[in-house]
Amino acid sequence: MPTSKSSEHYSGFTAEERAAMKEHAREEKKAASRRGASRAEKEAAAEQDVLAKITEMRDADRALAERIHKIIREAAPELAPKLWYGMPAYARDGKVVCHFQSAEKFKSRYATLGFSDQAALDDGTMWPTAYALTELTTATEEQITALIRKAAG
Repeated sequence: MPTSKSSEHYSGFTAEERAAMKEHAREEKKAASRRGASRAEKEAAAEQDVLAKITEMRDADRALAERIHKIIREAAPELAPKLWYGMPAYARDGKVVCHFQSAEKFKSRYATLGFSDQAALDDGTMWPTAYALTELTTATEEQITALIRKAAG
């Protein structure tokens, strides 16, 4: 049976992608084990999971993630922290609105702040859904705060 050129070069998911999928499966199991807990207990545990994940990051990514976490918690306290494929994420009604991806996660040269289709960022027929982050200045933090507030609706 002949194969196309593109299928000859496809080698499946990268090691980082496979690791992220395994992390997601562990996160789902952990969330399922908390089903009997109160909402407050679930949210507190999820926040601790996010903070623990941030603590594991390398220095530059950790500094960005800590500040992003603080900005999101202050600008949109209604968004609940949770882990999503091993990344700090923030959700409304269980659906991820935004997430922080460290540069190390997929061996990228920069970290990103990404938004899902749950984010209220629609602007015409085209708008960004992820932003590269290399450092957080006062101006950048103000932009992020405005984006988070808008995304949270």
